[in-house]
Order: sequence, then structure tokens, then C-alpha cells
Amino acid sequence: MPPIRVVVHGAAGSMGREVLNALCRDSELEAVGAVDLKAGQDHLSLPDGSGDIPFATEIGTILSHSRPDVMVDFTVAEATMPAARLAIKEGVNLVIGTTGLSPSDVEELGRLCQEGDVGAVVAPNFSLGAVLMIHLARLAARYFDYAEVIEKHHEGKVDAPSGTALATAKAMAEARGKPFRYPEPEKESLSGTRGGQIEGISVHSVRLPGLLAHQEVILGATGQTLTIRHDSISRESFMPGVILAIKRVVNIKGLVYGLESLLGL
Repeated sequence: MPPIRVVVHGAAGSMGREVLNALCRDSELEAVGAVDLKAGQDHLSLPDGSGDIPFATEIGTILSHSRPDVMVDFTVAEATMPAARLAIKEGVNLVIGTTGLSPSDVEELGRLCQEGDVGAVVAPNFSLGAVLMIHLARLAARYFDYAEVIEKHHEGKVDAPSGTALATAKAMAEARGKPFRYPEPEKESLSGTRGGQIEGISVHSVRLPGLLAHQEVILGATGQTLTIRHDSISRESFMPGVILAIKRVVNIKGLVYGLESLLGL
């Protein structure tokens, strides 16, 4: 069986480079093209030294020349949507890890995938541990009345709160079936100190150098707290989930949201 042909959109970014590394390590996959606004030459050397692949600033050029099976996207929402629309028209499946997509963006992607008879996996987090953290938080949400989420990321992350934090809070509220109790402060000396709020869950964002991707879910009840925490200490932690999505998406028609669907959670 021939390897799955993959184009990486956002190939010069930290996640894009990590995806290329992962592709080179898997004999069932083949990197066939790269796209990034920072492309300064027409070829990109693969990280394992096995050769070069076409490299361009414009996704259409790479899609027409490389004929990929899958496009992996780790960019920004404003770049993801135009690229995804074009890829779907070309019959290319999608694996999207870009955060900041709106509900209407996801809805549009699902509709276009159905119309184009292609598959897409869109996930706010590709770390298996983070997906399990959300799953465990869903289970615990039914038994606690109070909850807060603290997410911590590197200073270069463009969106706040993280897509993972939003997904966690929404999943917890859905599992609970009603909003959590939210203790309103009688006096707030500094505006915004309690963070944002989703269904009674306070969500706090920390941005500092030295961090990568971290999240704590803290649930409280009389006389006790439960903390569920996950830490990604390197971007390699996301690659098993990305590779799983690439291999599965070629057999999917329509959009799958969240890695948990692929894991049977």
C-alpha cells in the first residue's frame, strides 16, 4: 500500500516543523509539500536529510504540484479557512490543529467536507493526555458544583483562552447538564481578576516564556478539591495524535471534531 501523501500548511512554524519530523519517522506517511508565508525558496529540506520537498507561500501551488491525500494545518484561523476551502475543492482531506476557529468556521468546514466528499479532523488539542484530561473532567463534572480552569501557555500563543480550555469547560457543562455555581465577588479591586466565565466555570489564562502547554481543572466541594492536570513539556507530545488523525482521516467522510472521537471516548 503506498504511503499517505501529506502537505504541511504552516511548515516553518514550531508545530509545522515537528509535524515534518514525525512524518519522516513513519514509513506509512510521506511529506510531499510544505507551505508557509516565510518560504524564501522553492524547496524545503526534510529534517531527516532524506531529500527536498516543494515549498511555497501559496497553498494552491503546492496542492496542484504535489497532489496530496491530506493537508495538515497548524497556522492561524485567518489562514486556515482559505487554505481549507481550496484543499476541499481539490479533494484533499484535512487535519487541523489551529485554534481560534469560530463555531461558524467549524460548521462551514463540516458542510464543505460533506459536499466535497472528503474527511476532516479538527481538534483543539492533539495530545492524548490532554484528551484524557478532558474526558476525566467530564466524568467529574457531574459530582461537583464548583469548577475553575487554569491554562498556561508560552508567551507567543496568539489566542486566549486556549481552545483546549474552551473545549474542557463546554464538555464539563454539557456533562453536568446545568451551569456550575459561580461565586460572585462582593468586591473586585482589579477588573477581570476572576477570569472569563463559561457556564459558571472561571477560565484563567497565563502567558509566560518557559511554558509550553499546561492545564489544570480544579473542582471544589465541601471540605475537598479535585485537581486534574496535564502538562505538555515538548511539542513531540502532540505528534502521536496528529499521526493517528492523518491515518484515519483518509477513511472519513465529513468532519470529526476532537481527537476523543478517534479514541472511542
